[in-house]
Amino acid sequence: MAEVHHVTVYFSGHVQGVGFRYLVLQVARGFDVAGFVQNLPDGRVHLEVEGTADEVQQFIAAVQERMEGFIRKTEQTGGLRAPQFAGFSIR
Repeated sequence: MAEVHHVTVYFSGHVQGVGFRYLVLQVARGFDVAGFVQNLPDGRVHLEVEGTADEVQQFIAAVQERMEGFIRKTEQTGGLRAPQFAGFSIR
């Protein structure tokens, strides 16, 4: 099985209660990516995304651009791994 580029992102700031997850879902539809977005109890938003390196980075950049006024901090880790997701969802 081919490997895909995978990135885990944690967004901090005013990112809950502002439609953040729904915007991420809408943005994901414009990219060839798979994964999920979810709110965390500590107030952050957790994003798991996989696809080609270019698609993943362009997708994350589009989310950051659209939610610029709400994101205070972004933490990212990533690498290559076997695909784990089919489609993109809100959890």
